[in-house]
Amino acid sequence: MLSIPRRGGLAGRFLVLVGSAAALVLSAIPAQAADIPGTDQIVMSPNVEHVANVPKPAAIAATINTDIAFQGDYAYVGNYGGFSIYDIKNPKKATAVSSVVCPGSQMDLSVYGDLLFASVDYPRSDDSCASTPLVASEKSSWEGIRIFDVSDKANPRYIKSVETACGSHTHTLIPDKRRGNVYLYISSYNPSATFPDCQPPHDKISIVKVPLRDPTSAAVVATPVVFPDGGNHTQPNLLLPTSGCHDITAYAEKGIAAGACMGDGVLFDIKDPENPKVTARVTDPNFAFWHSATFNNAGTKVIFTDELGGGGQATCNEANGPTHGADAIYDLVNGQLVFKNYYKIPRYQADSENCVAHNGSLIPVKGRDIMVQAWYQGGASIWDFTDSAHPAEIGYFERGPASEGGGGFWSAYYYNGYIYASDFNKGLDVIKINDRRTEHAKRVHVDRLNVQTQGSYRDRGHGHWTWSDED
Repeated sequence: MLSIPRRGGLAGRFLVLVGSAAALVLSAIPAQAADIPGTDQIVMSPNVEHVANVPKPAAIAATINTDIAFQGDYAYVGNYGGFSIYDIKNPKKATAVSSVVCPGSQMDLSVYGDLLFASVDYPRSDDSCASTPLVASEKSSWEGIRIFDVSDKANPRYIKSVETACGSHTHTLIPDKRRGNVYLYISSYNPSATFPDCQPPHDKISIVKVPLRDPTSAAVVATPVVFPDGGNHTQPNLLLPTSGCHDITAYAEKGIAAGACMGDGVLFDIKDPENPKVTARVTDPNFAFWHSATFNNAGTKVIFTDELGGGGQATCNEANGPTHGADAIYDLVNGQLVFKNYYKIPRYQADSENCVAHNGSLIPVKGRDIMVQAWYQGGASIWDFTDSAHPAEIGYFERGPASEGGGGFWSAYYYNGYIYASDFNKGLDVIKINDRRTEHAKRVHVDRLNVQTQGSYRDRGHGHWTWSDED
């Protein structure tokens, strides 16, 4: 979700933008008002099953859920008020193990070993979990990365913080196993001359190095400039001019990363993780805000999302049509990004429902490019982009207009046979797709999933596939 935390509270994060977009989309019969489900009513395609819903724990029930990370039998769900750990060993009986109250937008999470990393992109009075909101114009305010020891799932322990310029809206974990480190690529944006620690032009990212043997020595080791000549500032209908990146997805074993950078889409060479190099850059007159990126398993395609309206606008209704707030599919050809088509969910939502392309992950099907993706109140869409020019939805899950007003799925990710979706207000949903086109995915087992840290699915013999995000 787009947020501009330095301007105020939660309401300030739901921005409205009416922009133009054009897309080639699959034909669909326009939905009528009668086709829109009732308040909170669950609807799904015949090949999708709703397995479970786990409400938010009481400690953070008043604040919204955000992103998800996975390791072993646990899911880690971010929340503006902190995070929760869920035991998902039996997905049908998923349960909350613990919650940590530690406020700070957006609490984008990643996990590695016993370490959990959490992004804070809202100026706080200090780096503690007892901090209070502050203004970014105050030099003493703090934003950045918090590090927790989660070896005891019932009692996570806060062990370190690292302050970064303009905070940490999102971060991307890049393992460097041979040297015993992980790197965090910190994405942030929206500088101002009145912010002592967030000065324009801020066309850069921050790189935090975390030595695994001594994580309390984590520190910023580089701040490479992504746009030395300036980013996209002049395109009509941009939500904000480029002043950094919103999110980066790394495919470390292939030495590449894709950056969704406000008004620009970027491809990086990250073979030297402390010195990433921009190798390709694209803009799109139909994109208002480049939000996130997903590679296919072969590393030959990138899906970029456009978060038109910053997550607060009803862009999936009939008035906006099928071409606003969509995905863009790019093939990688000779190291360059070549546009192929757009994809957007083929079901209209009510005018009250915030709906736009958001966070998703691959479903590991050998020889196919299939992913599941969150669309806020548009729910979760499962779609095939094997033919880049002709994407098609193969399944979906959604609720009718939220009783709380705004809401829906922030993230929807596939992990070891199930889809897990974090709903703003309703907690953690567990979903399953039963379809011959995704059947092969059940043979893939992973030990960890940080979605912005992609790795290849590899055949380990005997008909079983595994996945690694390490070099």
